[in-house]
Amino acid sequence: MLASSKGLGKACAIALAREGANVVITARGKEVLEATAGEMRALGKGKVLAIPADVSQSQAAEDLVAATVGTFGGIDILVNNAGGPPFGSFESFDEAAWQSAFELNLLSAVRFSRLAIPHMRKRGNGRIINIVSLSIRTFLSGSVLSTSIRMGVAGMAKLLSDEVGPDNITVNNVAPGLILTERVRDTLPPHAPEEEERLLAERAKTIPVRRIGRPEELADLVAFLASPLAGYITGATIPIDGGAIRATAP
Repeated sequence: MLASSKGLGKACAIALAREGANVVITARGKEVLEATAGEMRALGKGKVLAIPADVSQSQAAEDLVAATVGTFGGIDILVNNAGGPPFGSFESFDEAAWQSAFELNLLSAVRFSRLAIPHMRKRGNGRIINIVSLSIRTFLSGSVLSTSIRMGVAGMAKLLSDEVGPDNITVNNVAPGLILTERVRDTLPPHAPEEEERLLAERAKTIPVRRIGRPEELADLVAFLASPLAGYITGATIPIDGGAIRATAP
Protein backbone atom coordinates (compact mmCIF):
# COMPACT_ATOMS: atom_id res chain seq x y z
CA MET A 1 0.00 0.00 0.00
CA LEU A 2 1.57 3.27 -1.11
CA ALA A 3 0.96 6.86 0.08
CA SER A 4 -1.18 5.66 2.97
CA SER A 5 -0.83 8.29 5.69
CA LYS A 6 -3.81 10.41 4.62
CA GLY A 7 -6.56 10.87 2.05
CA LEU A 8 -7.56 8.01 -0.23
CA GLY A 9 -4.54 5.88 0.64
CA LYS A 10 -5.31 6.03 4.35
CA ALA A 11 -8.96 5.14 3.78
CA CYS A 12 -7.94 2.13 1.66
CA ALA A 13 -5.42 0.94 4.25
CA ILE A 14 -8.02 1.13 7.02
CA ALA A 15 -10.61 -0.71 4.91
CA LEU A 16 -8.19 -3.57 4.24
CA ALA A 17 -7.17 -3.69 7.91
CA ARG A 18 -10.83 -3.92 8.91
CA GLU A 19 -11.11 -6.99 6.69
CA GLY A 20 -8.29 -8.58 8.68
CA ALA A 21 -5.47 -8.08 6.19
CA ASN A 22 -1.91 -7.48 7.31
CA VAL A 23 -1.12 -4.07 5.83
CA VAL A 24 2.11 -2.28 5.01
CA ILE A 25 1.74 1.49 4.74
CA THR A 26 4.24 4.04 3.56
CA ALA A 27 4.58 7.80 3.12
CA ARG A 28 7.33 10.37 3.35
CA GLY A 29 6.10 11.97 6.58
CA LYS A 30 7.03 9.73 9.53
CA GLU A 31 4.88 11.38 12.20
CA VAL A 32 1.65 11.32 10.16
CA LEU A 33 2.42 7.78 9.04
CA GLU A 34 2.84 6.57 12.62
CA ALA A 35 -0.41 8.27 13.63
CA THR A 36 -2.24 6.41 10.85
CA ALA A 37 -0.62 3.14 11.90
CA GLY A 38 -1.84 3.75 15.44
CA GLU A 39 -5.42 4.21 14.22
CA MET A 40 -5.20 0.98 12.26
CA ARG A 41 -3.73 -1.01 15.14
CA ALA A 42 -6.56 0.18 17.36
CA LEU A 43 -8.95 -1.78 15.14
CA GLY A 44 -7.48 -4.97 16.57
CA LYS A 45 -7.52 -6.83 13.27
CA GLY A 46 -4.50 -7.47 11.02
CA LYS A 47 -0.94 -6.42 11.72
CA VAL A 48 0.36 -3.06 10.49
CA LEU A 49 3.88 -2.26 9.32
CA ALA A 50 4.63 1.45 8.76
CA ILE A 51 7.73 2.32 6.73
CA PRO A 52 8.58 5.92 5.76
CA ALA A 53 9.69 6.03 2.12
CA ASP A 54 9.69 8.09 -1.05
CA VAL A 55 8.01 5.78 -3.57
CA SER A 56 9.52 7.67 -6.50
CA GLN A 57 12.93 6.22 -5.58
CA SER A 58 13.82 2.77 -6.93
CA GLN A 59 15.85 1.71 -3.88
CA ALA A 60 12.99 2.65 -1.58
CA ALA A 61 10.68 0.37 -3.57
CA GLU A 62 13.09 -2.54 -3.31
CA ASP A 63 13.59 -1.99 0.43
CA LEU A 64 9.86 -1.73 1.06
CA VAL A 65 9.05 -4.95 -0.77
CA ALA A 66 11.91 -6.76 0.97
CA ALA A 67 10.63 -5.59 4.37
CA THR A 68 7.11 -6.70 3.52
CA VAL A 69 8.19 -10.18 2.46
CA GLY A 70 10.55 -10.45 5.43
CA THR A 71 7.78 -9.57 7.87
CA PHE A 72 4.75 -11.30 6.37
CA GLY A 73 6.29 -13.98 4.15
CA GLY A 74 4.85 -12.77 0.86
CA ILE A 75 2.57 -10.33 -0.94
CA ASP A 76 -1.08 -10.93 -1.87
CA ILE A 77 -2.35 -7.41 -2.57
CA LEU A 78 -0.63 -4.35 -4.00
CA VAL A 79 -2.39 -0.98 -3.99
CA ASN A 80 -0.44 1.53 -6.07
CA ASN A 81 -1.38 4.97 -4.82
CA ALA A 82 0.71 8.13 -4.86
CA GLY A 83 -0.19 11.76 -4.41
CA GLY A 84 -1.23 13.49 -7.59
CA PRO A 85 0.97 16.00 -9.42
CA PRO A 86 0.08 19.71 -9.30
CA PHE A 87 -2.61 21.30 -11.42
CA GLY A 88 -1.76 23.92 -14.02
CA SER A 89 -1.68 24.76 -17.71
CA PHE A 90 0.49 22.84 -20.16
CA GLU A 91 2.90 25.74 -20.56
CA SER A 92 3.35 26.19 -16.81
CA PHE A 93 5.24 22.91 -16.41
CA ASP A 94 8.88 22.47 -17.34
CA GLU A 95 10.61 19.17 -18.11
CA ALA A 96 11.50 18.66 -14.45
CA ALA A 97 7.81 18.75 -13.50
CA TRP A 98 7.00 16.15 -16.16
CA GLN A 99 9.86 13.93 -14.98
CA SER A 100 8.72 14.20 -11.37
CA ALA A 101 5.13 13.23 -12.30
CA PHE A 102 6.45 10.31 -14.35
CA GLU A 103 8.58 9.02 -11.48
CA LEU A 104 5.86 9.44 -8.86
CA ASN A 105 2.74 8.27 -10.64
CA LEU A 106 3.80 5.91 -13.43
CA LEU A 107 7.21 4.52 -12.65
CA SER A 108 6.31 3.86 -8.99
CA ALA A 109 3.41 1.65 -10.15
CA VAL A 110 5.73 -0.08 -12.63
CA ARG A 111 8.40 -0.71 -10.00
CA PHE A 112 6.13 -2.02 -7.28
CA SER A 113 4.16 -4.21 -9.68
CA ARG A 114 7.35 -5.67 -11.11
CA LEU A 115 8.70 -6.39 -7.63
CA ALA A 116 5.44 -7.81 -6.24
CA ILE A 117 4.42 -10.13 -9.09
CA PRO A 118 7.06 -12.84 -8.43
CA HIS A 119 5.85 -13.11 -4.83
CA MET A 120 2.22 -13.30 -5.95
CA ARG A 121 3.08 -16.07 -8.40
CA LYS A 122 4.65 -18.06 -5.56
CA ARG A 123 1.39 -17.81 -3.60
CA GLY A 124 -0.73 -18.72 -6.62
CA ASN A 125 -2.80 -15.55 -6.71
CA GLY A 126 -2.65 -11.79 -6.34
CA ARG A 127 -4.41 -8.46 -6.68
CA ILE A 128 -2.89 -5.29 -8.13
CA ILE A 129 -5.05 -2.19 -7.77
CA ASN A 130 -3.96 1.18 -9.15
CA ILE A 131 -5.57 4.39 -7.91
CA VAL A 132 -5.69 6.66 -10.95
CA SER A 133 -8.06 9.57 -11.67
CA LEU A 134 -11.34 10.23 -13.41
CA SER A 135 -9.34 12.57 -15.64
CA ILE A 136 -8.37 9.55 -17.76
CA ARG A 137 -12.05 9.14 -18.69
CA THR A 138 -13.25 12.74 -18.94
CA PHE A 139 -11.97 16.30 -19.26
CA LEU A 140 -10.59 17.87 -16.09
CA SER A 141 -9.15 21.35 -16.57
CA GLY A 142 -5.56 21.83 -15.44
CA SER A 143 -4.88 18.12 -15.02
CA VAL A 144 -2.42 17.72 -17.91
CA LEU A 145 0.25 16.04 -15.76
CA SER A 146 -2.16 13.72 -13.98
CA THR A 147 -4.13 12.84 -17.10
CA SER A 148 -1.08 12.12 -19.25
CA ILE A 149 0.77 10.05 -16.67
CA ARG A 150 -2.20 8.14 -15.29
CA MET A 151 -3.30 7.15 -18.78
CA GLY A 152 0.05 5.40 -18.94
CA VAL A 153 -0.81 3.52 -15.73
CA ALA A 154 -4.15 2.44 -17.20
CA GLY A 155 -2.50 1.24 -20.40
CA MET A 156 0.14 -0.69 -18.47
CA ALA A 157 -2.54 -2.32 -16.32
CA LYS A 158 -4.56 -3.46 -19.34
CA LEU A 159 -1.61 -5.23 -20.94
CA LEU A 160 -0.29 -6.55 -17.62
CA SER A 161 -3.67 -8.08 -16.78
CA ASP A 162 -3.38 -10.23 -19.90
CA GLU A 163 0.12 -11.40 -19.02
CA VAL A 164 -0.54 -12.34 -15.39
CA GLY A 165 -4.11 -13.58 -15.75
CA PRO A 166 -2.98 -17.22 -16.10
CA ASP A 167 -1.24 -16.83 -12.72
CA ASN A 168 -4.55 -15.93 -11.04
CA ILE A 169 -3.38 -12.33 -10.61
CA THR A 170 -5.83 -9.55 -11.41
CA VAL A 171 -4.90 -5.98 -12.32
CA ASN A 172 -7.44 -3.17 -12.11
CA ASN A 173 -7.64 0.61 -11.89
CA VAL A 174 -9.93 2.67 -9.68
CA ALA A 175 -10.69 6.13 -11.06
CA PRO A 176 -12.03 8.46 -8.37
CA GLY A 177 -14.06 11.49 -9.28
CA LEU A 178 -14.65 14.23 -6.73
CA ILE A 179 -13.79 12.67 -3.38
CA LEU A 180 -13.45 14.87 -0.30
CA THR A 181 -9.72 14.96 0.48
CA GLU A 182 -7.26 17.73 1.24
CA ARG A 183 -6.26 17.71 -2.45
CA VAL A 184 -9.85 18.62 -3.39
CA ARG A 185 -9.96 21.32 -0.72
CA ASP A 186 -6.71 22.74 -2.11
CA THR A 187 -8.35 23.23 -5.52
CA LEU A 188 -11.00 25.56 -4.10
CA PRO A 189 -10.54 29.30 -4.70
CA PRO A 190 -9.26 31.37 -1.76
CA HIS A 191 -12.02 31.54 0.82
CA ALA A 192 -12.89 32.09 4.44
CA PRO A 193 -13.31 28.87 6.49
CA GLU A 194 -17.06 29.36 6.79
CA GLU A 195 -17.35 29.46 2.99
CA GLU A 196 -15.95 25.98 2.40
CA GLU A 197 -19.25 24.08 2.65
CA ARG A 198 -20.90 26.43 0.16
CA LEU A 199 -18.03 26.09 -2.32
CA LEU A 200 -18.07 22.31 -2.05
CA ALA A 201 -21.83 22.29 -2.59
CA GLU A 202 -21.33 24.36 -5.74
CA ARG A 203 -18.81 21.80 -7.00
CA ALA A 204 -21.32 19.01 -6.35
CA LYS A 205 -24.11 20.54 -8.44
CA THR A 206 -22.87 18.86 -11.63
CA ILE A 207 -22.74 15.40 -10.01
CA PRO A 208 -25.94 13.35 -10.42
CA VAL A 209 -26.01 12.26 -6.77
CA ARG A 210 -25.52 15.94 -5.80
CA ARG A 211 -22.76 15.36 -3.31
CA ILE A 212 -19.01 14.81 -3.07
CA GLY A 213 -17.84 11.28 -2.42
CA ARG A 214 -16.31 10.05 0.82
CA PRO A 215 -12.86 8.41 0.92
CA GLU A 216 -14.48 5.41 2.64
CA GLU A 217 -16.66 4.79 -0.41
CA LEU A 218 -13.61 4.45 -2.65
CA ALA A 219 -11.91 2.31 -0.02
CA ASP A 220 -14.84 -0.13 -0.01
CA LEU A 221 -14.40 -0.61 -3.76
CA VAL A 222 -10.68 -1.27 -3.30
CA ALA A 223 -11.43 -3.81 -0.54
CA PHE A 224 -13.88 -5.56 -2.87
CA LEU A 225 -11.37 -5.71 -5.75
CA ALA A 226 -8.81 -7.13 -3.31
CA SER A 227 -11.18 -9.90 -2.21
CA PRO A 228 -11.93 -13.34 -3.69
CA LEU A 229 -15.34 -11.96 -4.76
CA ALA A 230 -13.62 -9.97 -7.53
CA GLY A 231 -11.66 -12.85 -9.02
CA TYR A 232 -13.28 -12.46 -12.47
CA ILE A 233 -12.67 -8.72 -12.75
CA THR A 234 -9.38 -7.76 -14.38
CA GLY A 235 -8.05 -5.22 -16.85
CA ALA A 236 -10.83 -2.84 -15.84
CA THR A 237 -10.84 0.85 -15.02
CA ILE A 238 -13.73 1.43 -12.64
CA PRO A 239 -14.97 4.99 -12.03
CA ILE A 240 -16.30 5.96 -8.62
CA ASP A 241 -17.76 9.36 -9.36
CA GLY A 242 -21.40 9.64 -8.34
CA GLY A 243 -22.36 9.37 -12.01
CA ALA A 244 -20.25 12.33 -13.14
CA ILE A 245 -19.30 10.59 -16.38
CA ARG A 246 -22.31 10.85 -18.67
CA ALA A 247 -20.84 8.87 -21.58
CA THR A 248 -22.70 5.69 -22.57
CA ALA A 249 -19.54 3.97 -23.85
CA PRO A 250 -16.15 3.50 -22.15
